Amino acid sequence: MSRSAAIDLDWGDSTYRFALRWGELAELQERVDAGPYVVLHRLHSHQWRIEDISNVIRLGLIGGGMEPAAALRKVRTYVESRPPLENHSHALAILSAGLLGAPEEPVGEPEAPVPEAA
Repeated sequence: MSRSAAIDLDWGDSTYRFALRWGELAELQERVDAGPYVVLHRLHSHQWRIEDISNVIRLGLIGGGMEPAAALRKVRTYVESRPPLENHSHALAILSAGLLGAPEEPVGEPEAPVPEAA
């Protein structure tokens, strides 16, 4: 069973779907000049750069289905005009879901049904 990179989060003015799949992760890597796991480590270890946060959120919105121009407007409003720590946990959740799968997804095989007694 594969896990999805999508995660729904309350952010900004609504609930949005974020997803960092291969293409978005590759663009993130180019934008911040670091691999996605390096960015995840920076977010965890509090050695992040502000571009780590804004790019993860913007690309996550795009991967979740938002038009790029709309995603940029949202990031300018709810990330770049706000204190960085307001969005740190969102960026961490989005990138974690992109690399590991969304946390609410069940992992492994579903349990087999128990046969009824005759």
